[in-house]
Amino acid sequence: MTLEFSGLAVALATPFTASGEVDLPAFRKLVRHVVAGGVDFLVPLGSTGEAATILEAERDAIITACLEESSGRPVVVGTGHNATRQAAAMTKRAQALGAQGALVVTPYYNKPTPAGLVAHFAAVAEAAPGLPIIAYNVPGRTGLNVTPATLARLWENPQVVAVKESSGNLAQIGEIARQLPKGKLLLSGDDNLALASMAVGASGLISVLGNVLPRETAAMIAAARQGNGAEALRLHQQLLPLMDALFVESNPIPLKAVLKLLGLCEDGLRLPLVPAEPATRTRLAEALCLSTEGTFPGVM
Repeated sequence: MTLEFSGLAVALATPFTASGEVDLPAFRKLVRHVVAGGVDFLVPLGSTGEAATILEAERDAIITACLEESSGRPVVVGTGHNATRQAAAMTKRAQALGAQGALVVTPYYNKPTPAGLVAHFAAVAEAAPGLPIIAYNVPGRTGLNVTPATLARLWENPQVVAVKESSGNLAQIGEIARQLPKGKLLLSGDDNLALASMAVGASGLISVLGNVLPRETAAMIAAARQGNGAEALRLHQQLLPLMDALFVESNPIPLKAVLKLLGLCEDGLRLPLVPAEPATRTRLAEALCLSTEGTFPGVM
């Protein structure tokens, strides 16, 4: 059940029209671009997809479009919420629509205890029996870090099959890998730490960069998984300028600016996010040039 969640996943952006509506044609175009790059699975409606500002009535169309354009790649839908009932309902709905998994962020704002986290994930799993769940630890957004000790308790739930680890703490990542139970997966949630995470035991990456350069990002992860460290490092160093530039403002602000530059979608975001500053756009264009060795990638 966990093998299909190894390798490269892309945390998909959600394009918007000039009037602020979800731009489904542009979203489909983005999914096709990512799939053509050879990624292993797709993750719509995560933090990169601005899920916190997507209305409940908009979710079905996004999930359905992703499934229709996935070319058989597994689709893991972001269904996290700080209200457990809401997270459970969204996970149940994603399963009904055909999703192969759910990415469930730890509840933000509430700051639950470890016992509360265990109960939260148990309720979400119960709402969607048999659906694999990737727990998402991103303390920079939630204000709560899932320690290895707490994660060990989450692993007791058979539906929690993987963790997307975005703490940025390599010591913690290494300890999670050391304690990783058989049949569970550790996935990096940070492009710039993917190789370091894989060196200590991660099985792949859920990427922001993969929206822009899926083929190159997939090649980097594949090289690392195949033990070709020299090639993985070469690609990491080539892609690093863009990895860094994509986070000079809050994600996905810079990402949307690059996607517009590539003609994949407009750069509109939903408040409280606003479009990238001019200096950010200049840096992104320069970084894209460096990371593609002077040529922009082809776009479907």
